[in-house]
Amino acid sequence: MKIAKIIFVGTAALVIISSAAWAEQALTGTVTKVDRINRTVAIQKSGAIGTNTGGAAEEFKAQQDLSLDTVHAGDKVTFSAAETSGIKTITKLQKQ
Repeated sequence: MKIAKIIFVGTAALVIISSAAWAEQALTGTVTKVDRINRTVAIQKSGAIGTNTGGAAEEFKAQQDLSLDTVHAGDKVTFSAAETSGIKTITKLQKQ
């Protein structure tokens, strides 16, 4: 039972650390859909050179104070996102 607790605590710590690191990164991608009514944006992330970038777009909620008026499908963007309770939220969004 002690070993199971240690493994569980270690795994939980790893998940928290990795999600915090993901949230701090400035990511790049292409906007594929903007839903201003529901305040969501779908972005296909750009990969590093030599990686497969043909993946599906991810949908993000827009932070309340973030304007979606200047962003359109097809725009290349730089963004930062955070994940809380399984909901990915864009905290910063800027056209390239």
